[in-house]
Amino acid sequence: MKPAPTLSSAFLHPVGHSLPEPLVALRKQRGTALVDMPLPTRKTENWKYSSKYLKLTDDMAIALPAEGKTGSSLAVPGYKVAFLNGVMIPEASEYPDLDGITIQSFDDLSDEEAADLADRLDNTLDNNAVQMARLNSARFEDGLLIRLSPDAVLDQPLFIVHEVTADASGSAFPRIYVDAGRHSQITLVEEYISSGSEPVMVNTVSEFTLADGANVTSIRLNMEGENVQHIGATGVRQQRSSRFESHSVGFGGPLRRHDLQVRLEGEGAECKLNGVVVTQGKQHYDNHTNIEHVAAHCNSEETYRNIAADQSHAIFNGRIHIHQDAQKSNAEMNNKNLLLSNGAEIDTKPELEIYADDVKCAHGATIGQLDEASLFYLVSRGIARREANVLLTMAFINELVEQIPVAVVRETAQTRLNQFFDQTFEEA
Repeated sequence: MKPAPTLSSAFLHPVGHSLPEPLVALRKQRGTALVDMPLPTRKTENWKYSSKYLKLTDDMAIALPAEGKTGSSLAVPGYKVAFLNGVMIPEASEYPDLDGITIQSFDDLSDEEAADLADRLDNTLDNNAVQMARLNSARFEDGLLIRLSPDAVLDQPLFIVHEVTADASGSAFPRIYVDAGRHSQITLVEEYISSGSEPVMVNTVSEFTLADGANVTSIRLNMEGENVQHIGATGVRQQRSSRFESHSVGFGGPLRRHDLQVRLEGEGAECKLNGVVVTQGKQHYDNHTNIEHVAAHCNSEETYRNIAADQSHAIFNGRIHIHQDAQKSNAEMNNKNLLLSNGAEIDTKPELEIYADDVKCAHGATIGQLDEASLFYLVSRGIARREANVLLTMAFINELVEQIPVAVVRETAQTRLNQFFDQTFEEA
């Protein structure tokens, strides 16, 4: 029997950017634990559709240099932090100067602060389920620590622009940690973009801890090029009466994957997860979500939409786990999928695992194609068939796009989606 592929030793030796000693020690510890780590295969349940797209070459083990100019497709109206090839670029960033809000590069932390952070990293994620997040912990070259004191409110969104310059093969491992104190509020926008044409791998991890009453909105916009493999993970832990809201818009590529894990650990905690994915050509996008209802009286609402064209492939795997003590939980999951061609494929797997008896839970999934009656109605009223296709397809996801609470992100997403559909229906 052919042995399972393992992680190349080249990936376990980070180079380049300096970090405080406690984070260097953590990184070394995580790297040691990854020696001979088997890579996901089609027999790995949550990678069975994606493992064949994972291409890790020794060239990609090299850290991309943090040099060059950074850019963004967003006209950033608020605060901004720029990452280039996984390293924070202070001169391209604009920080808020507000009491109770601290934003620091990992490199700028004192040894005491770094030791405290090292104890916290990875505590929001089940690393057995999110295998590739462990690689980030062994390889991050830099990161961003955001701390909000109790009652602190960020008055404008904070935009974090992650750019990779693919002028040569390599990899980037950006890391974000948000510690939201009691009754604090923040809106965080993560934009992923790229330039260049060489094959690169981006492996990113964002973690959020929400104290009692904290309110965090996370917006994720993935628009990297066709040469970029993107493997991302987001972990969230919520305490009493906190609220976490997630909005994600993703465009397909050679491999796109995002794992989102939320733990509702305090009574009255709430989360809302919205996601939109579009794929065309031979692109691939894989979304995995997991909501853990640990405490009683918690609410979760999850809505994802996938659209696949040509020979592309989209996946949604959503799991809600109601623990034994999580009485009075209210959980709802909905996934709708639209196939735009006979060659496209969408796989959906909503899961409910319930161990409490006094709960309200519902889940549903549908897969279909554009309604011919609706198309005929629009065409019969003088709308070109191509335009009618675009209108109906955009309508399928616009309900979720309209809910993005930051106007510039919402408008950018709508523009890019319309361009995507125009290209998809070019020959219609």
